[in-house]
Amino acid sequence: MSVLDAPVTSAGPAAPTTGLTPVFVRLKLTLLRNGLRQSSGRKAVFITSLVFTLLLAAGQVLGLVLLRGNEHAGTVVVLLTGVVALGWAVLPLFFPSGDDTLDPTRLVMLPLRPEPLIRALLVSSMIGIGPLFTLCLVVGSAIALAHGAAGVVFAVLAVPLTMLLCVALSRAVATANVRLLNSRKGRDLAVLSGLVIAVGIQFVNFGAQRLGQAGGLSTLEPAGDVVRWLPGASAVASVDAASDGAYGVAVAQLLITAAALAALMWMWQRTLVRLMTSPDGSTLAAAGPAREESGRGGLSALLPEGRTATVMQRSLRYVARDPKTKAAWVTALAVGAIVPLLNAVQGTGSVYFACFAAGMLGMQMYNQFGQDTSAFWMVALTISSPRDAYVELRARALVLLLLTLPFTLLVCAVTAAVIGDWQALPGALGLSFALLGSMLATGAVASALFPYSIPQEGAFKNVVPGQGGLAWISILGGMVAAALLAAPVIVPTIWMHVTDHHDALWLLVPGGLGYGALVGWAGLRIAARRTANRLPEILAAVSKG
Repeated sequence: MSVLDAPVTSAGPAAPTTGLTPVFVRLKLTLLRNGLRQSSGRKAVFITSLVFTLLLAAGQVLGLVLLRGNEHAGTVVVLLTGVVALGWAVLPLFFPSGDDTLDPTRLVMLPLRPEPLIRALLVSSMIGIGPLFTLCLVVGSAIALAHGAAGVVFAVLAVPLTMLLCVALSRAVATANVRLLNSRKGRDLAVLSGLVIAVGIQFVNFGAQRLGQAGGLSTLEPAGDVVRWLPGASAVASVDAASDGAYGVAVAQLLITAAALAALMWMWQRTLVRLMTSPDGSTLAAAGPAREESGRGGLSALLPEGRTATVMQRSLRYVARDPKTKAAWVTALAVGAIVPLLNAVQGTGSVYFACFAAGMLGMQMYNQFGQDTSAFWMVALTISSPRDAYVELRARALVLLLLTLPFTLLVCAVTAAVIGDWQALPGALGLSFALLGSMLATGAVASALFPYSIPQEGAFKNVVPGQGGLAWISILGGMVAAALLAAPVIVPTIWMHVTDHHDALWLLVPGGLGYGALVGWAGLRIAARRTANRLPEILAAVSKG
């Protein structure tokens, strides 16, 4: 029996929990402050992320305020709130963030009762850049819809209720899946979770695209009529109803969100108790003797002897066995296929949407050394020169190409078949090859210049506290640089389409392939020198988890 459900007896007084929420809030702020004190670079990254988020939120709020009085404002705002709520349920799993105050498995041995614990976790989860951005959107939505005294009253109730629902939804989903990527036998479930997350993100993506179609807002009204009765958006919808004088409808919609919040809190509490009081059966040793792997067979027999074969086998084993690496790859494969094919099926896509597959898989090149976690010290011992670093990075890039090239060819061909535009297929292939080579180059350089740690514990944390902004800037900056590097192929592609030289698009296949190989080779060379010169800094950065 765990301390969560152990009864209070005369053996000792119960631990005080009345001040648990302030303690968790102070702990969250302390962790954030201490993380920023570790280096000026981390502080600069955090401040940059905060400023960017505030500017983006200010623009969103301004846009929502300008919708005030528009006949379609209710539909747009309700759908936007629904997309935000869905994002809170999906995105924290795909882009993990947070700190140890939000990891319930670290609190098992503390004398805490479930009710005060979930209240403290809920309130401390409100601190962060993500909740701040969401609060701005919800406040802007309420301002856009509130008219009259009744609308203002319902807005005052709807804003905190919506925020609590979003955060509770995120925490409940995270708690329910917290063992998913921590267990060894649960790694297969992690793959399924990656697929679900990938599909969920695409619903968020396409929902946001529909909201951006300013010329067809009336077509969103049927969807808005449904979403306004769903918990994620019903509270904001009640503001619209109260402003129109439909007080009964407004009360009902507000009660839907309140009931959903209560249900989420109840489910979260039950899941938390079960998580912290029951053993994880998936960690039990598998029955039967372990199989010894010996000799060179299968893929290893096809690889050359030496460091390249060793590194490639190690990287492939990460993909097959490490839960977080496997989930990242499966999710990238799913998203890379869903985006172009779903657009093609809807009749709104282009063959060039298939380049998204190369882009998603190219992202796996970023933070190569962080994927090794603290075991990177063994790799670092084998790197004594830029040549060693180059062979290491080249082998990792070859693994990525081994999986990415056939998948990119398949997605491009299937997309062209669905759309029926075989003429543009060579252009899409050439552009994909150039983009992939550019991302290999920038990913290798970013791995050397901006490494960050991936914590081994925590199913939904891929960045240690305080390095989240560094990870985002590293990836986003690398993607922008990759797009610029691919410009010599992007520009001719656009020119051929504009000038109607479609017959010459086949030249982009060898051109994009050769250019991508050249850029990738140059990037690996540059990254090798940086890696050899910065081994101590890289080792320190990736070992923090």
